[in-house]
Amino acid sequence: MSAAQQRGLALWAALLSAVVCVGFLPVTRLVSVLILLTVLGLILAFWTFTRRRAEHDVTLRLDDLPEATYRQPVVLVCGDLPLACMQQSPVLTVTQGCWIRVEDHQNLEQAVRQILWLRPDWGRQLSVMVSVCPQKHADSERLTSRLLALRWQISQLRKETGHSVPLILNGQVGSAMMNDLLWQAAIPGEGVRIWREFSAPSSFSAWITTGGSPALQQQVLMNSLMSWFHQHVEAVFMDENPDIPVIAPGEVLCRMGPILAGSLATSAWTAWLSRHTAMQQVAGWQPVGTDSTVISPFPDFILPLLPEGRGMTPRGRAFRCALGIFTLAAIAALLSSGWNNHQLLQRVSFDIARYDRIPMQDFGPKADAVAVLRDDAAELDGWARNGVPARISLGLYQGERLRMPVLDAIRSYVPPPPPPEPQPKPVPKIVRLDSMSLFDSGQSVLKAGSTKMLVNSLVGIKAKPGWLIVVSGHTDNTGNPQLNQTLSQKRAEAVRDWMRDTGDVPESCFAVQGYGASRPIATNDTPEGRALNRRVEISLVPQANACQIPGHTQASSQDDGASQHNGE
Repeated sequence: MSAAQQRGLALWAALLSAVVCVGFLPVTRLVSVLILLTVLGLILAFWTFTRRRAEHDVTLRLDDLPEATYRQPVVLVCGDLPLACMQQSPVLTVTQGCWIRVEDHQNLEQAVRQILWLRPDWGRQLSVMVSVCPQKHADSERLTSRLLALRWQISQLRKETGHSVPLILNGQVGSAMMNDLLWQAAIPGEGVRIWREFSAPSSFSAWITTGGSPALQQQVLMNSLMSWFHQHVEAVFMDENPDIPVIAPGEVLCRMGPILAGSLATSAWTAWLSRHTAMQQVAGWQPVGTDSTVISPFPDFILPLLPEGRGMTPRGRAFRCALGIFTLAAIAALLSSGWNNHQLLQRVSFDIARYDRIPMQDFGPKADAVAVLRDDAAELDGWARNGVPARISLGLYQGERLRMPVLDAIRSYVPPPPPPEPQPKPVPKIVRLDSMSLFDSGQSVLKAGSTKMLVNSLVGIKAKPGWLIVVSGHTDNTGNPQLNQTLSQKRAEAVRDWMRDTGDVPESCFAVQGYGASRPIATNDTPEGRALNRRVEISLVPQANACQIPGHTQASSQDDGASQHNGE
């Protein structure tokens, strides 16, 4: 994928993460924001790490790579014989595939990682060809160590890419008697095939029949090469090793051609031929100089046998990644929505159960429980009218089946009886007596005949423990105010003395007050008003320790007074 597609995928992942974290996660808003910031940080860190890793793993100059839609085999060439035709670029694209040269100092695993970073869909079509020229190796043990390193890299490569990555083993020798190239390939299912330069492939028997004695001599050399190759190269990849998996080669090739530059006069191949063959011209097949250089082509004939790519285009791969990210986000949203609905069911069910457990006579807690149920009902009703919020939607909403149980519980509620009406505070009973009916003008002695009027007027005024009998005298505003105050006081005392003596009431039950003209109840500007203001008022007023009746304690008097007060 291109850098623009990668940025687009990162933004797509960030957007879906924001939707899931803010809209669906069953956590508080603060926690959801913290989770979102963490996810965005991980996305940014992963994207930065992959880009830096790709830049760090730059091993090859791959400017000539085919396009990302290229689906033919891609073979990485390791080992001997750096080719003159690949000096300008390590990439060689032919009709049937692509060859990429990996030098000895370059790491095969890093090279593949770089290729897959540039062409992510090439994993299926990658193969590795290990070329070995026995004439270039004087030490067989050193060659084995080098091949074991390649075996380890290929095994890691298969594990990292997840693909089989076929292995091709290619043995090459040069001979002074060869003017053209001769290939012999052992291909599974096809036996041994012979390829000659500019000739069609043929079977082993046909080549011997048409080639005559030179062909027979060349085949003896080829068989010797195959034997050496099997013993010193193929066995390195096939032998059991507890640390490195066995890597079976898909094709084994042997090539004979003209003298190769850089070969050793004394090599492992020379020593092996001397020990295992009786031919007299062995020395003639050794490279006798290092000045000749011949372009050795790759075995293009095996490319059709290698796997081709079946991956999608970069745009298709980006779409697949976007779809995968969306799927993960959808799964997270569905799980969150399901959990939110589970929490809703638990909460409302708990509220209903709590309401049912409280006795109806326990008015306070029962009222609190039904208030919670009313809030639940209002919430469910609001969702039914205005739409379910996203965090409990996605087809998983369970609140609709809770509405009726909540409403039934609310309907079963019986409110407590109304509190008793407060008893009115007892108001002192006031009896007003006309002073002119009781006294002569300016006098404070009860007139004869006034007793009957006093008895009739004072029927409701009785001495009670805890109540004070207040007798107050009043005058109009005519005359001297000081004399009026004294007259009102004496008239109140006269009424008090009569009640005390007549009803045998203790004097502690009385309070006498003279107000003169200070508290009129009518205007003093008219004769009628002045007549109303000339009065004596008698009233009962609650007062602790008042009117102590002989034979009762202070506390009992107070209690009796209180009970009588409540009864008034």
